[in-house]
Amino acid sequence: MSSNESKLLRAAFIPTFLTSGFAILISTFVRGFSGFLGAVLAQFVVIIFFVIHIAVSRMTRNLDPISTMAMALFSYFAKLFALGLLLWAIAKYTDRATVDRAAFGITAVALTVAWLWGEIASFMKLRLHLPLPGQNQAGSKE
Repeated sequence: MSSNESKLLRAAFIPTFLTSGFAILISTFVRGFSGFLGAVLAQFVVIIFFVIHIAVSRMTRNLDPISTMAMALFSYFAKLFALGLLLWAIAKYTDRATVDRAAFGITAVALTVAWLWGEIASFMKLRLHLPLPGQNQAGSKE
């Protein structure tokens, strides 16, 4: 049986890849090769960002809540730092004629929306059975 994280990942990949294919085609048509590179780079960044999120979720599945929160915060700040570093490197070391900034930005936003939509739609379909405080396994109050 697959885990909840695998279901969320699978459900998020489908709309993201469909959106990325569409965004790459449109960016290439409108901006040429620089639009293509911008859209592909945005696809790489967004997918890596969210896959790391799912991986941290999977790793912390059996940890206590404080350790889980610490890992989530660490991964968030590490991703934020890496994303800032990547954007700085793109701005500093690539020419605007090489990587189209508008194609990158629009594609990144579209892919983020598609990923989150797929993840939320999948999460709403999950049947999570979480015990409420003060209840035993059978569901009756102690």
